[in-house]
Amino acid sequence: MFQQNFNPTGSLLLSALLAALPLATVLVLLGVLKWKAHWAGLAALAVGLVVAVAAYKMPVGQALDAGLFGAARSVLLILWITFNAIWIYNLTVKSGHFAVLQRAFSGISDDQRIQAIVIAFCFGALIEALAGGGSPIAICAIMLIAVGFDPLKAAALALVANTAPVAFGGMGNPITILGAVTESAPDPFGAMAGRQTAFIAIFVPFILLFIADGRRGLRQAWPAALVAGLSFGATQIFVSSAFDYRLTDIAASLVSAVVLIIFGKLWRPSERVLPVPTIAGGSVDDPAFVRKHGSPAGDTTADRILAFAPYAIIIVLFALSVIEPLKTWLGEGWRTYKFLWPGADIANPAGKPVKVEYVLNWASAPGTLLFLSGILTFLVLRIGVGTAIKTYGETLRQFGWAIVTILAVFALAFVMQYSGQIQTLGLFLAGAGAFFAFLSPVVGWFGVAITGTDAGSNALFGVLQTTAAGKLGESPVLFGAANSSGGVMAKMISPQSLAIGAAAVGIVGKEGEMFRRVVGWSALLLLGLCVIVYLESTPVLGWLVP
Repeated sequence: MFQQNFNPTGSLLLSALLAALPLATVLVLLGVLKWKAHWAGLAALAVGLVVAVAAYKMPVGQALDAGLFGAARSVLLILWITFNAIWIYNLTVKSGHFAVLQRAFSGISDDQRIQAIVIAFCFGALIEALAGGGSPIAICAIMLIAVGFDPLKAAALALVANTAPVAFGGMGNPITILGAVTESAPDPFGAMAGRQTAFIAIFVPFILLFIADGRRGLRQAWPAALVAGLSFGATQIFVSSAFDYRLTDIAASLVSAVVLIIFGKLWRPSERVLPVPTIAGGSVDDPAFVRKHGSPAGDTTADRILAFAPYAIIIVLFALSVIEPLKTWLGEGWRTYKFLWPGADIANPAGKPVKVEYVLNWASAPGTLLFLSGILTFLVLRIGVGTAIKTYGETLRQFGWAIVTILAVFALAFVMQYSGQIQTLGLFLAGAGAFFAFLSPVVGWFGVAITGTDAGSNALFGVLQTTAAGKLGESPVLFGAANSSGGVMAKMISPQSLAIGAAAVGIVGKEGEMFRRVVGWSALLLLGLCVIVYLESTPVLGWLVP
């Protein structure tokens, strides 16, 4: 049995520096040396394995086994989701309904910048609320291309927008896990997270305007960003505090979208930015925009309904999947397999065995629901079975090296987790004393940067956060929620998210360029949240703590 030691060198500073090497490797290789994401991921995995074996004394077999477990987890949690999400998009391209969707969004607003907020911020939050797992990045990036954004900008918009809703993604799963690991009621954590991420939500639409159109976008369309951000943030606070935290993102996304659409009917920017001009309803060289339905005079109502049908199907299936007793039925019996991972024989520093369990919940997995959505999509759009199967094969080939990236980074995450490297980083930051109130979100940020999921970060660091709060005389609810809120700022720079975005818009290999476009926003939003959490630990904003 391998027993974890979170301070293998005897110096927590030195141990933390060693533990940070894998993360530093992938960030430097992507952001500075401009390596392709799959090579950066593989290099970071190699560094993580060396640190685990040489510094943390993890047996080579156990270290490799932990990496294999992580890679296996990524198949269900990431790849199965994104394969099917992009398959649905490719089906709509084949049928010609994606071009109809592009023209339909022009009816919401004829300004491309406001369309970006509606799609990436509002609709993306709804998909995050129901599915999570990178699906809003893939789906929204594709939809942004439909309104005329180039692939790189579309991916950047989708990545940055996927921040404020993540703490409540997957029907509040990160908050639910936070409550479970800390053996506390999740509702206070949900209420507190809502009073943190809401402040971030106010600013995200402004960032989207800047990415979409620079300073001109901010100067001309800031009222729309303000309306979207305030309505989203206010709804997050209200629903997470007064109702059920699991419904927070659903309510916030719908309220924000409705308010913004109504506002768009009453107000127009001084200068409009129209989508990329098209010929006969479609680009002359991109099949995604070629008109196959309707006439140059306009699309029929039936065409528009069919264009939105795939996304309506997704929403309905995910909404049904969380309703009892269907939710319980999907998670029971032959529909879910659980088994202890072979070869994983690990104990924590106290000598208690660490349970390494693989959960194959194939029936209730978001990827399976998206696969069913895809089947219904090709039936509704009247696409032949042969064409649908061929399109799925084309979708798999579209991912290419992105598959390697996702497998490598998930493998790294679990090598770092089971060797103790991630816990070392958390303990080091928790040793900052009273200043930890400022650094608390940074712990969650590290967790998501490595694992790619807010739920994973909460599972790793939730207990550390609440324990540190107890020692410092602070609110465990404040620090626990800060872990989840801080984590969402790293979602946009995690290699998994970058790989999903690149594969979705067909720019695999340009993950480094995507990283450089969004890393500054990640750091800026994290800094803002650190200030907010620190003020919430003082009388200035302490009244916000439940």
